[in-house]
Amino acid sequence: MSLTDFIAQSELTPLLAQRMYYDQVNLWLWFRWVLYLFGGFFGVFPLIVAYMVLAERKLAARFQDRIGPNRVGPFGLLQPFADFIKLIIKECILPIGANSFVHLLAPMLTLISAFLVLAVIPFGIGLAPVDLPGGLLYMVSVSSISALSIFLAGWSSRNKFSLLGAMRGVAQLVSYEIPQVMSIVPVILWAGSLSMVSIVQTQQYDQGWFLFSPPGILGFMLLLITSIAEVNRAPFDLPEAESEIIAGFHTEYSGMRFGLFFLGEYLNVFAVCCLITTLFLGGGSLPFQGYFAGEAKHMLAAPFDASKQSTLKLNASHEFPANPGTGFRINVTNTQGQTEAFQVDHRVGNELVLMANRPVDFQAPANSIITASSRQDYTGPWHIANLIMIPVFMSKVFLLVFVMFWIRATLPRVRVDRLMSFAWKTMVPLAIANIFLAAIWFEIVVRPAGGFQQKLIGWLVTGPLTIAAVSVVFRLNRNTYKSNDPDRRPTLISRTGESLLATSNQGK
Repeated sequence: MSLTDFIAQSELTPLLAQRMYYDQVNLWLWFRWVLYLFGGFFGVFPLIVAYMVLAERKLAARFQDRIGPNRVGPFGLLQPFADFIKLIIKECILPIGANSFVHLLAPMLTLISAFLVLAVIPFGIGLAPVDLPGGLLYMVSVSSISALSIFLAGWSSRNKFSLLGAMRGVAQLVSYEIPQVMSIVPVILWAGSLSMVSIVQTQQYDQGWFLFSPPGILGFMLLLITSIAEVNRAPFDLPEAESEIIAGFHTEYSGMRFGLFFLGEYLNVFAVCCLITTLFLGGGSLPFQGYFAGEAKHMLAAPFDASKQSTLKLNASHEFPANPGTGFRINVTNTQGQTEAFQVDHRVGNELVLMANRPVDFQAPANSIITASSRQDYTGPWHIANLIMIPVFMSKVFLLVFVMFWIRATLPRVRVDRLMSFAWKTMVPLAIANIFLAAIWFEIVVRPAGGFQQKLIGWLVTGPLTIAAVSVVFRLNRNTYKSNDPDRRPTLISRTGESLLATSNQGK
């Protein structure tokens, strides 16, 4: 590729990875990936983390009626650089008998895990570094690396407190990862795709934010709570319980090795907030942008049999978007009045190539009606759109980050047995119930591609069912708590504290 072709392609082709065909990887794509790797890894994301730490210290100070850091630079804005210099110049001490290679590998895995999650996040139109067809599955897979890094850190330190914190942390992460993954099943069902870009497009141009439904609200809360536990934030910070096991799995870490753990933890916080924003808050889209979206009607130019064909031939091709994008939703109504929903993979001329997850028992003759969301084509002024979408996306992300900071400054640490009980007795049953509620919403609202009336019916049906499911789960747990713990001991007292109290009473 010549320099002229490279410049022309970079100016005319949107940075949109709607479907990445790897036989088409060229110089421009390599340039994007290298730019993301070095710019993000060494520039943007560490800077975001540095000022997230400063923001948390400032907010915690305000919550506790203090001032917070304000000495280094104007308003304390240079404090992150002072902390960075301190971590670099501090000595990295390796315990005797520790495995030096694994001891260094563990904090690197924490950082790599968070960075890999951000590789599939669509920050705007064309600003997803890579749009994998199975992006959500990829995200779940790479996020599991953090559990491995915690265990390796505790095992390699040759310290009983580190190993205890690591085992406790792995048990917590595995327990909360189950309801976390189950909470995103409704998103997959409604969007019909594992692509993060397609999920955002479905909310932006078709169904509206997934948050705006009773199963969506419950799924959002489940994902938020389990994500807080997955990144070891208070009140779920049992792996780092300083009152019981010193600093937990990173007790034997100092200097920049500890700094890598610190960077990885806050980068994980940023990553899960980006994930929640993408899955339930529509990415960079505005509220209700697709909830009351208009519709445009088109016609079939030839008969269609879903059991034999994977393409639809358009009659009025000029009215349909030239680049609908992977996951774009259409509804086909035949002459008998039967309507089925399909998802477009891509467009070739006057034909729409459908995705594989289409209904097979459906036939439509020529001149059948195709209904699709009326919106601007993706070949429009996406640079201008990103000037709006990126600030909107980041505003949602930092609002969620603020909520996590608020929770940490407000709630004390949960007792370890209550932590595990909450995961298995509350989060998992609610996540299972929410999958059934999401299926009901899908049949009432999503499958028929209904308008405001269908959405209202969906709210009237799934709303009471959602309230009933939450009430039943919490009522059953409350009765179980009464029968197993009649003395109603406080839930926020640690087991270690109880053991010490019992020992002292026996001594007396």
